[in-house]
Amino acid sequence: MDTSTARPLAGRTAMVTGAASGIGRACAEALAGAGARVYVVDLAAGPAEELAERIGGRAVVADLADPGAVDALPDDADIVVNNAGLQHVAPVHEFPPDRFTLIQRVMVEAPFRILRRTLPHMYERKWGRVVNISSVHGLRASAFKSAYVTAKHALEGLSKTVALEGAPYGVTSNCINPGYVRTPLVEKQIAAQALAHGIPEEEVVERIMLDRTAVKRLIEPEEVAQLALWLCSDAASYITGSSLPVDGGWTAH
Repeated sequence: MDTSTARPLAGRTAMVTGAASGIGRACAEALAGAGARVYVVDLAAGPAEELAERIGGRAVVADLADPGAVDALPDDADIVVNNAGLQHVAPVHEFPPDRFTLIQRVMVEAPFRILRRTLPHMYERKWGRVVNISSVHGLRASAFKSAYVTAKHALEGLSKTVALEGAPYGVTSNCINPGYVRTPLVEKQIAAQALAHGIPEEEVVERIMLDRTAVKRLIEPEEVAQLALWLCSDAASYITGSSLPVDGGWTAH
């Protein structure tokens, strides 16, 4: 068997944030399966260490809201998957300013700080892949999610800037824009909305979350991970500065 085909990322080092669950976990597993050594970055120590041991990676426990902790992350990643995120739902006039700041720090400032440290390594090797797990909310807005929508739009801008700067060095930078993915973050939203609206959880999915999609189901984390893996392949070397919706037709409206 041609090992370069079976393990195309052998010899590469990847860093995945928010890697202990959901999309991040699926991305870490997919990249490791393709041969990459993965830094499993997460605030949850136990799950991060369990995953790292299972995939042959290294757990890095860090609070991405702490700039000092972000600046202490490894700087030798050839692949960076900026995935960590959190959500808070409230109208703008009631949105807690400290929560807004926290979301920007984790979802915008941390990716910037990570790339600021890792891009020199990628430039030196003349190869790199930046995959930013954005959202359909990086392309469209929804009411009551001002901090999340703002952060994802900012991540889109950062991604495009890195694409332009990194191109001469063989570095690509792209965003993946999922709709609602079956993750712990979304499961919590389902339960909260069911309580708020006084309706069963399955109705929340059908009537609220899937209202704007043509494909009436949640996306699985592995589907997002497979696109992330493809963006790290040689086949995707000419794709950069792009935003790739995985949204079941949401943005087709």
